[in-house]
Amino acid sequence: MTGIFGKVKPCAECNLVLLGAMGCGKSALTVKFLTKRFISEYDPYLEDIYSSDELVDQQPVTVRVMDTCDQEGPVNCERYLSWANAFLVVYSINSMESFKGCQLYLQTLSIHKNTFSSQTPIILVGNKLDMDRYRQVSQSDGEAVATRFDCSFFEVSACWDFLSVQHIFHEAVRRAKRSGEHSNLLNAAYVSEDKALLGVHSFSTLCYKELPTPATAKLVTVKASRAQSKRRAATLTLLKGFKIF
Repeated sequence: MTGIFGKVKPCAECNLVLLGAMGCGKSALTVKFLTKRFISEYDPYLEDIYSSDELVDQQPVTVRVMDTCDQEGPVNCERYLSWANAFLVVYSINSMESFKGCQLYLQTLSIHKNTFSSQTPIILVGNKLDMDRYRQVSQSDGEAVATRFDCSFFEVSACWDFLSVQHIFHEAVRRAKRSGEHSNLLNAAYVSEDKALLGVHSFSTLCYKELPTPATAKLVTVKASRAQSKRRAATLTLLKGFKIF
């Protein structure tokens, strides 16, 4: 984004982490948000971080999304606890097992609140609303768990309209921004042409990218075995490994 003097202004960055049992649709939600498309097949054993430049409330922000997979549940959670600015805990409304699994993640986040800011927002997401006729988890059950763990609650379908999915991700960014302001997180700054110092809130560090369309969202880590939970070198591969329709 370019300023009035031709300089590139910094924009905020926000790290979102999707948690939940395998098969609940975390990857489908992630790709829907990034590309406006629905995926039907993907490798559930791979963990990725994606990056997309977004406009949230007319403000540019680089949103990084970690699509996690914990084959044994929330055991190895250290890799994302201190990294996240907000958590989206996902379950399938047609799977009571995934609903029980999401509560394990909520309990883990509650236990480890000393690792991240107590103000870090948590959003509970009931996915696969299109499978309502096979529903095993009622909306009131989801709302009750959200109230118990003091988090927001939404139901959505990754294969339905894009705007409802986008709303959840953008709401996570909004809440993370408010949380950061309350917690006095890092403030970025830039110097304008007249050398006046202007403070700009940032969730992490500065970024200087032009805003792309959703289709240009990029995978910023090479797919790695989730069992190994290792970070690899950056790549510019676009959503590698997904079948997009």
